[in-house]
Amino acid sequence: MPQPPSPRRPAWLLPTLAAALVVLVAAGGVGAYFLYGGVSGGPAPSGTRSSSPAQQPGAAAAPPDVCAMLPKEEIERLVPGATVANSSRDGDYTVNFGCNWINQRISFGEFWRSREIDVKVEQHKGEGVKTGRAMAQTSYEMEYRGGKYGETAKPSLDPDEKEYVSQVKDVPGVGDAAFAQYTWRRDGKLLWYAYGTAYARVGDMTIKVRFQASQQRKDAEILSNESTKAVTEENAIREVSGLIGHFAKGVAAWQAQHPGVLAKAQPTAAATVSPTATATPSPTVLASFPADCQAVTETAAKLVPEPTTRARGTSVGDDNQTECRWLNRELSGGPGIIKIRSALITVHRFTNRAGEVDEPAAKAYYASAYGRTKNTAKSSMGGITWGAVIDVKGMGDQAYQQYVETEGREISASSGSVTIREGSFVVTVDFSGHQRPEDEAVNSPKVELMPQKEAMTGSLTLARAYMEKLAAGN
Repeated sequence: MPQPPSPRRPAWLLPTLAAALVVLVAAGGVGAYFLYGGVSGGPAPSGTRSSSPAQQPGAAAAPPDVCAMLPKEEIERLVPGATVANSSRDGDYTVNFGCNWINQRISFGEFWRSREIDVKVEQHKGEGVKTGRAMAQTSYEMEYRGGKYGETAKPSLDPDEKEYVSQVKDVPGVGDAAFAQYTWRRDGKLLWYAYGTAYARVGDMTIKVRFQASQQRKDAEILSNESTKAVTEENAIREVSGLIGHFAKGVAAWQAQHPGVLAKAQPTAAATVSPTATATPSPTVLASFPADCQAVTETAAKLVPEPTTRARGTSVGDDNQTECRWLNRELSGGPGIIKIRSALITVHRFTNRAGEVDEPAAKAYYASAYGRTKNTAKSSMGGITWGAVIDVKGMGDQAYQQYVETEGREISASSGSVTIREGSFVVTVDFSGHQRPEDEAVNSPKVELMPQKEAMTGSLTLARAYMEKLAAGN
């Protein structure tokens, strides 16, 4: 009897993690998704093989379309907005087909969700007097014994690692035989993942389905498992037990149309189908200054004397935005010195399809903004230096402040920003500027950035004035 496989970290995890780290670091933490697509196990040993009479090389059929076996409503429920990749390969012992649905960045309220379905179908070739069906049965039994071994195996783990493997659960009524199992693992402060796996045999074919799911708060620290919640055992087992049924049914239908025939692999580059990108509407200049902005113009004018004003508006889905600006590029900073000062208030008002206020949407937007700010705090990149994130108490339901210095190709300036959520509103107030000799360009090395104290005090003063007027109904 073959020995049960020794427990080890799944082969797909390490390349997945490495790819994710590279993408995340290169993108500055803005967002990335995991890549997965390795074929587990080593190369098949060489040697001459014989086909069973029912699987002669001349009798070949178009391969089963694994991606088409899963109903669209199931895909949208489990992996909305998925990127899809199919695979097909002819090996020495099996003809292999697969499909993968993945979306590692699904926005759900205050969380980012990660979802993936991966399915591998193998049609087993005959060996000597053994038919492909017999080889498939042997393969399934080995997987089953491996699952039973994993129930009680005690893998060697580091002190900060934890792992749990559930008992094997038979899935009745699926193919010739099927079972499911759950795996949960936590690895230090970086990884926390869980997934369900289901195996089945249908004639000379074996099927393996894996469903992995987790979620993390949008404001969580990047490259950590802070606030991560992985799919539970009950949910994972339920989902893979349902998924394996779809693929077993699809495989059986293909076999009924091609009895005793070996499928012909059609190797192609993995095709991907990504969600269609939607264009962001351009802001429209408003004919009049909004009343809520007009109500704080006196306060804004103390920060930006004799300002030129402008107001713009736009709608992006459920987010109705207005932007009010006070700007003066020609302030005197003393003999031969020019100052620029700018104040900007951006208001996001969230409503649902019925036109009612949508506080959960505002919470999600705020959490996402707070998470991005935390992930760049106390760092520098491309001429931008981000200061610490400071939580502001007593303003709205939630609020934070940050100081940012920008030394760019077009203009150099510093700014203090305050972001506040009040019910279904999210308000961001920016106060920025610099000073320079009057004969120097706005991006000259001689530009002096507005001091941090002035930027932070100014933005906080304008934010408080705006929130007071908002509470008073202007």
